[in-house]
Amino acid sequence: MTIRSEFLIYEGPGGPFEGVVAWDDSLQGKRPGVLVAPGFLGQSQFETDKAIALAGLGYVGFAIDIYGRGRRGETLEQATELMGELNDDRPMLQRRMTAALSTLRGLERVDPDKTGAIGFCLGGKCVLDLARTGSDISGVVSFHGVFDPPPYDTAKPVSAKILVLHGWDDPLASPDDVAALATELSTARADWQIHAYGATAHAFTNPSVNLPEQGMAYQPAADLRSWTAMKFFFEELFSANA
Repeated sequence: MTIRSEFLIYEGPGGPFEGVVAWDDSLQGKRPGVLVAPGFLGQSQFETDKAIALAGLGYVGFAIDIYGRGRRGETLEQATELMGELNDDRPMLQRRMTAALSTLRGLERVDPDKTGAIGFCLGGKCVLDLARTGSDISGVVSFHGVFDPPPYDTAKPVSAKILVLHGWDDPLASPDDVAALATELSTARADWQIHAYGATAHAFTNPSVNLPEQGMAYQPAADLRSWTAMKFFFEELFSANA
C-alpha cells in the first residue's frame, strides 16, 4: 500500500476551490471515488485525513472545498458567516456539490460509475443536498449532519442510497428532526438507513472537540461504529454495481 495525496484546484460556481485528493498508488485501474464534505470551518486536516483513510480502503478520497479557495473559518464567527451564506443559498450549495462530483468523476483513477460522498456536520447537510438534487451518485453518508431540507421541492425519487449516522443527543438534530428526515426520504422513495447512537452528542467523530456543555463532544465508540457502518455501506454499494 502506497498512499499518496495532493492538492487539487478545481472550478465551480463561486470558485475556484481547493481540495485534497488521496489514493493508493499501488492499486491498478480505476476505482470508486468518494467525496468528503467538510464541517462548518471548511476543508481542513480533519477532512484530508478522512480522504487518506478512504484511500486506505481502496477508494479515491477527495476532501472538497465548499467555501472557495482561501476562504476558511479561522474563528467561530468567520465560520458562522461562511456557513450562513450557503444556508441562505441552498441552490448554490447544491451546485458546488455537483461541481465537486463532476471533478471527482473526471479524475483518471476514478470509475465515474462508482461514486459516493461522506460529510461531517455541515458536510452532512451537503451530501444530503447532493442526493436531494436527484444526482446519480451511488450513495451518500451523513456523519452528525444537519437535516433541514431546502425551502423548495426536491427530487422525487432520490436515486442515491443514503446512510445517516447520528448522535441521539445532538442538539442540532432533535428526535423530531430525525423523524422528519425519515418521512422526507420515504416520500422521496429513497433507499435510506438511519443509525442513532445513544449518549452521543454532535461532532462525535472529531477527537479535538470537547464542548459537552454545548452538546458537542467526541465519542470514540460512536466514531468506530459509524466508520464501520460506512465501510459496510460502500462495500455493499460498490460490489452491487460491479
